[in-house]
Amino acid sequence: MYQRLSRTVLLVASISAIPTFASAQAVADPAQVQSGAYTIEPGHTQIGFSLLHFGFTYYDGMFSNVSGTLDLNARVPAQSKLSVTIPIASVQTTSDKLTAELKGEQWFDAAKFPTATFISTEVKSIGKADAVVKGNLTLHGVTKPEILKVHFIGAGTNPMDKKYTAGFEATATIKRSDFGVKTYVPYVGDEVKLRIAGAFEKQE
Repeated sequence: MYQRLSRTVLLVASISAIPTFASAQAVADPAQVQSGAYTIEPGHTQIGFSLLHFGFTYYDGMFSNVSGTLDLNARVPAQSKLSVTIPIASVQTTSDKLTAELKGEQWFDAAKFPTATFISTEVKSIGKADAVVKGNLTLHGVTKPEILKVHFIGAGTNPMDKKYTAGFEATATIKRSDFGVKTYVPYVGDEVKLRIAGAFEKQE
C-alpha cells in the first residue's frame, strides 16, 4: 500500500510539473500586440533558402542561430525598426559535402565574411497583418537594398519560458550574383527565394 501511495504522489507531482499549454493563447490581432524592444529568439528563428539546381529541382538550405533586435511600434508600424545578424557558418543542407562547400571560398566564404546583416530603412503596413520592410542586406561583403514581405503570425506569453513573444513570417527573393556569389551561375540558379520564421521576445 505504501508503494502504491508513493507512486501516486510521484505521478501527481510529475503531472503538476508539466506546463499548462491550454493557457497559451497567442493572439492573431496585430492591434493587440505589445509595443517595445524585442530581441530575436534564436531557437525558433530560421532562415530558409531555395534555388533551382541545374533546371531539375529546387534545392533548399537553412541558416540558424540568428540574432538581432526589433523596436516594435504596434500603433505606428512605420516607426518600427529591425536589425538582424546571420552567422554564415550556420548554413546547413541535407548534404554534408555541399554544406562544407557553401562555407568555402567559392561560395559564402564564411572565414572572410562570417556574418550577413539586414538593417531596415522603411516599414510600410499593407493591410491588417502584413507589411513591406525595406532595408540594406550585407552579404559576402556587399551591401544592397532588399525588400522583405512580412506577415504577422501571433503574439502572447510563451508557456515554456513565460516570455512575451511575437512571431512573424517573411519572404524575399534576391540574386546571389548581386553579392558576388556567382559560382555555377546560371546552371545553378541565380535567383534565391528566402523564407524566414522569426520569433521575437519582449525585453523588460
